[in-house]
Amino acid sequence: MTSSQSFPPDARLHVSAEYQAVFGEGRRVSGTFFRLNVRLPLEGGRTRLGVTVSKRVDKRAVVRNRLRRQAKECFRILRDGLPAGDYVLLAKPEAAKAEAAALRADLLSLFNRARTLKPMAPPGTMPPSDAITGRPPSPES
Repeated sequence: MTSSQSFPPDARLHVSAEYQAVFGEGRRVSGTFFRLNVRLPLEGGRTRLGVTVSKRVDKRAVVRNRLRRQAKECFRILRDGLPAGDYVLLAKPEAAKAEAAALRADLLSLFNRARTLKPMAPPGTMPPSDAITGRPPSPES
């Protein structure tokens, strides 16, 4: 398996704080079966995925795990073409009864729409200071 075809641990969101940052600061794109929250950084970084499938979607773990596998597989294939950032997929209750082809089409559509999103502007009206950006201070006249 090549590196572009894998889903290593550094390509996943792990802790609740990472998920909350995406929910709080990210943008939302909705599809038929999933909702995608995207948080794009201003500069570089990694492309990571988190998947949430609650018991509200389906009580059976088999169904919830199938949805997670579908989402991870689609992300794994498209990961190299996506902008760096954090992505969180939330399954909707309609996803439990959907066929694999319909789920895949919805996921492809969401990730394609995510490609068009622009990185978020820094908060506030002032440009970032030199200390934050890591640039040397500009010469004063």
